[in-house]
Amino acid sequence: MTPKPRTPDPALLAKDITNGNRAALARAITLVESKKADHRRLAHGLIQDLLPLTGKALRVGITGVPGVGKSTTIDTLGSNLTQAGHKVAVLAVDPSSTRTGGSILGDKTRMANLAVDLNAFIRPSPSAGTLGGVAAKTRETMLLCEAAGFDVILVETVGIGQSETTVADMVDFFLVLMLPGAGDELQGIKKGVLEIADMIAVNKAEGDGATRARSAASDYRAALHILAPKSPSWTPPVITISGLANEGLDHLWQQVEVFRDRMLASGEWSEKRSRQQVAWMWDLLQQRMLEALKSNPRTADRLRSLEGDVRDGRTAVSLAVDELSALMGLTE
Repeated sequence: MTPKPRTPDPALLAKDITNGNRAALARAITLVESKKADHRRLAHGLIQDLLPLTGKALRVGITGVPGVGKSTTIDTLGSNLTQAGHKVAVLAVDPSSTRTGGSILGDKTRMANLAVDLNAFIRPSPSAGTLGGVAAKTRETMLLCEAAGFDVILVETVGIGQSETTVADMVDFFLVLMLPGAGDELQGIKKGVLEIADMIAVNKAEGDGATRARSAASDYRAALHILAPKSPSWTPPVITISGLANEGLDHLWQQVEVFRDRMLASGEWSEKRSRQQVAWMWDLLQQRMLEALKSNPRTADRLRSLEGDVRDGRTAVSLAVDELSALMGLTE
């Protein structure tokens, strides 16, 4: 008979995490990602116990169009930071994994240097649930990494679209990587991405790409100029870098640190963190309510029936929502 897996001891796990035990950190993240109710309770208790040790890391979100070189840039930047004495955790928000069951970051050879760096930790997003669920797990994983002593958290958006805004809402600084030769309509970049960017870095600015990168950077500066800045203390800079050749990355990080210092001085840093915490609470609450709606025997069957009625045009959406709300006791 196969022995039943032993339930982790939260107190021992917390102690091991604070001592920098990577195996304990991995076990804790597995608890966070579990769908089992008892594991969820353990994970939430663990995070609550570790909460005083969190919040000290610099959280940076990184996005970019496919092929822009995110992984290469993160690998090189992260290696620079560990060599400078930082401990770096790389997390990913990967909405594609919710459709395929896989994770793009599963193959750590995409970041060959960091994968073998004892001062770095790479973790893909969980491979199930909605983007909101993935984001929730990434936030909890971020807290666990901070408690383990990682002082720089790099959150990569592997997918595109909604994940950009999701990541921007959980980090301190949001970096958008772009390709040289912006070309037609700035590569079709959405205005929304420009509005949430704290910096744009035009990558692949090595060799023959250097001139095209400088031209693209000029185009992006012009595009940013017509947008109102998010903060009176910061105008998003546009720089050129080469993640492959390790050029411009020191300047990139200096800009991140200047941003942090200005936001701390103005009080915007803590204000943003507080807003993010409250927004996270509401996101989780909405997620739990949706889970309750789908799993409650009183509502699950009727929900499926109403879905069919709405799909076929027999019932108005508003009436279906009213009925489900009444079944859950949300309306009188």
